[in-house]
Amino acid sequence: MDQNQILEKVREILTGALGVDAEDITPKASLTKDLGAESIDFIDIVFRLEKAFDLKIPAGDLFPGNILNNELYVQNGAVTEAGLAELKKKLPYLRVSDFAQNPKLTELPQFFDVQMLLDYLHDRINNPQASAT
Repeated sequence: MDQNQILEKVREILTGALGVDAEDITPKASLTKDLGAESIDFIDIVFRLEKAFDLKIPAGDLFPGNILNNELYVQNGAVTEAGLAELKKKLPYLRVSDFAQNPKLTELPQFFDVQMLLDYLHDRINNPQASAT
């Protein structure tokens, strides 16, 4: 399955989950900033992706889960160098280097974009062993 086929399915999923127009769903669109997703929507999106692509997405594979509850990784509302390294390791599809320019924890969700989903799904579909499980 190529990126365009994956994008079309992701568009269907996100229009259903978020009630946005398909033309607003571009690879650069932030799930939160541009498409209005909230943290609860991420659960629904993961569920819909699993169903549409017939795969299991382990907790923490797409979104950071509870790793950022660790005081080693977050101090004074900002993600530390150790936290950035952990994000890079756990979420290779996230643009951590862009986030690192202003690593405030409150800014992190805007970096969850459609391209991140596309890259993750492309790897998982074409390399089933690519999961971090």
